[in-house]
Amino acid sequence: MYDRPAGKSRIELLDLARGVALVAMAVYHFAWDLEFFGYAEPGMTAVGGWKLFARCIASSFLFIVGFSLYLAHSAGIRPRSYLRRLAMVAGAALAISLVTWFAVPGGFIFFGILHQIALASVLGLLFLRLPWFVSAATAVFFVAAPWYLRSTMFDAPVLWWIGLSSSDPVSNDYVPLFPWFGAVLAGIAAANLATGVGLMERLRFSMGRWSSPFRFLGRHSLIVYLVHQPLLIALVWILSQVAPPALRSDADQFGLACEATCTQTHDADFCARYCDCVYDRLAAAGALDAVFASEQDAEQIAMLNETASMCTFNAGQDLGEAGTTE
Repeated sequence: MYDRPAGKSRIELLDLARGVALVAMAVYHFAWDLEFFGYAEPGMTAVGGWKLFARCIASSFLFIVGFSLYLAHSAGIRPRSYLRRLAMVAGAALAISLVTWFAVPGGFIFFGILHQIALASVLGLLFLRLPWFVSAATAVFFVAAPWYLRSTMFDAPVLWWIGLSSSDPVSNDYVPLFPWFGAVLAGIAAANLATGVGLMERLRFSMGRWSSPFRFLGRHSLIVYLVHQPLLIALVWILSQVAPPALRSDADQFGLACEATCTQTHDADFCARYCDCVYDRLAAAGALDAVFASEQDAEQIAMLNETASMCTFNAGQDLGEAGTTE
């Protein structure tokens, strides 16, 4: 995401890593598009291996951002290069927010990975001259904080970018300050440490020709990021016109998505009861349309959390009572 310092050879391994991460992102987005159009099971990319895959991709991108930021500006910030790149990333982030606001207003991207990169590129400057272990320790704090510091005081929409609200808001790409700035700090710490032990110069070797396509993508990461998803969506849309996916009712889609998420932490009997309970209560409250359209506001998110808590309790009670009568 950043240019190399003047007079330094490019680290091709870094371009390769960035290019591989872009390909992995395209694979994940293609799977998400197939799910969105109905070719894959609802909720598939939000659970299990796909969820872990997505988090690894985002973490790798942000780690590389931190690593590159240190390489480019640790010896002194180059204002022209820095501000030009920051303006490009921030402008692209704003464009994505505007486009998704009109295209998918219920799940628009108000703080996705580009927003995180723009903010991290500013905050990361504070750590470029600090010892590597300070950046590493702060990275651990940012990663761990959401487990301990979530609070309703952060539930106001204006504070959602921080990432410490009692529940995550609905968005098609949500990469808040906590915990994701931790990955950027880890990259800064790694680059600082590598420079200190003399490893950085050893990384400046020439890669084989086989890596050229990935390195090309890595050198043009921003434009590739902006272009790849519209192209994939267009391809899947064309497929849907030629071979439409099998239609499912809203109730079936809700049940499949709910049970896919629930079975990550509970057994099938519990999840069947829990998901039936949630569906019935949302239907009674007239909230299903908003859920299916991903158009929840802060009040509706609070209602969903209350419904989930109540249905968790009821499902547990039902199973307990069933166990005592067998």
